[in-house]
Amino acid sequence: MKYTGWPEPGEPVVGEVDEIADFGVFVDLEEYADKRGLCHISEVASGWIKNVRDHVREGQTVVAKVLDVDESAKQIDLSIKDVNEHQRKETIQEWKNEQKADNWMEIAFGEDIDDERYTAVANALLAEFESLYTSFEQAAIHGTEALDAVELDNEEIAAIVETARRNVSVPYVTVTGYVDLECPVGDGVDKVQSALQAVEGDSQTIGDEIDLDVTYVGAPEYRIRVEAPDYKTAEGALEAAADRAKTAVTDGGTVEYHRERRSDEE
Repeated sequence: MKYTGWPEPGEPVVGEVDEIADFGVFVDLEEYADKRGLCHISEVASGWIKNVRDHVREGQTVVAKVLDVDESAKQIDLSIKDVNEHQRKETIQEWKNEQKADNWMEIAFGEDIDDERYTAVANALLAEFESLYTSFEQAAIHGTEALDAVELDNEEIAAIVETARRNVSVPYVTVTGYVDLECPVGDGVDKVQSALQAVEGDSQTIGDEIDLDVTYVGAPEYRIRVEAPDYKTAEGALEAAADRAKTAVTDGGTVEYHRERRSDEE
């Protein structure tokens, strides 16, 4: 997707060098339709420049800072030297992410999706999310719930969620905790098993975006491992799992939750 408007002064933009002159470099802006900027020779690199081609080449992808925009003259002034390495990498990554999202839009709605529908869907997503990539990422993590506030019909939302869950690699974090389960009564084994089932829960209990498993460490200790999109969600799921164990074990049983492993063997 290319924006039809104009970039803002101070905005970092991605472009391709399409012409090099003695006085500077012309850059075709990748994110804006039919927009071309000029980076004066003094803004290509720091220090005195003898030959512009020593610093850039035609066809090269560059990140530049927008210095000024004159819409009436259709002129965009750029600076390549004002972009540090961190900004360059971050901007390139965001641009690549949006290219992925553009591809996902075509997967969700077909390669022949017309510009009008594409724009309508994209604008609906951008009204709630900072980028198309973020909207697909959240749909992959949280499903249709992530798109509750988006003004799209159920069929469109379902297409986005299905595409997101098939194509988006979601970053996950992992946290681990332990519970000591003891129930020294006649049916104690059954009660411990019931407690373990309660800890594991189900998708309705723990949520589709969370992966939780329980493994035996050594009597009476069990490990709870949680994968979730972020640490706050993971920690919450871990504590909730321990609470379910405490609720399940009654009448002579005890449950103790701790974060560090206590068994003698690692």
